[in-house]
Amino acid sequence: MLKTDFKKLLTDGKAKKLIIICGIIGIGLIFLSGFFDGSKNDNVSFSVSDYKEQTQKALGEMLSEVEGVGDNTVLLTIENSVEGVYLQNSSTKTKEIEPKIRGVVVACEGGDDSVTVETVNEIITKSLNISSAKVCVTKLKELR
Repeated sequence: MLKTDFKKLLTDGKAKKLIIICGIIGIGLIFLSGFFDGSKNDNVSFSVSDYKEQTQKALGEMLSEVEGVGDNTVLLTIENSVEGVYLQNSSTKTKEIEPKIRGVVVACEGGDDSVTVETVNEIITKSLNISSAKVCVTKLKELR
């Protein structure tokens, strides 16, 4: 029964045209898919200097809100550049690894108070997930 219905559709001219049109549309969609990357990019790529500047700015703004810190300057040193992780034997990037932070120096008005130094040290180590040995907090020079 199915075989006879299928033969009847093929002998009908409209069905042949519909099958050809669907085939052309399918081929067109396959061709167009080559222009699009299946992964979402959303500007994930970034430079080390952008990462450093944004991190320094964010830390400086956060520390300004902490009681006793006052005006501050934050300096980050970066150990390596951005690393891309690719699929094996492919140019398809799966993710980017942020640069590793070598150390952080914070000069702040409250840098001579041990409680403030400990608070700043804890904020930096926890927010950047680094050891306290990589953090230096000192007093900001007074302007005359």
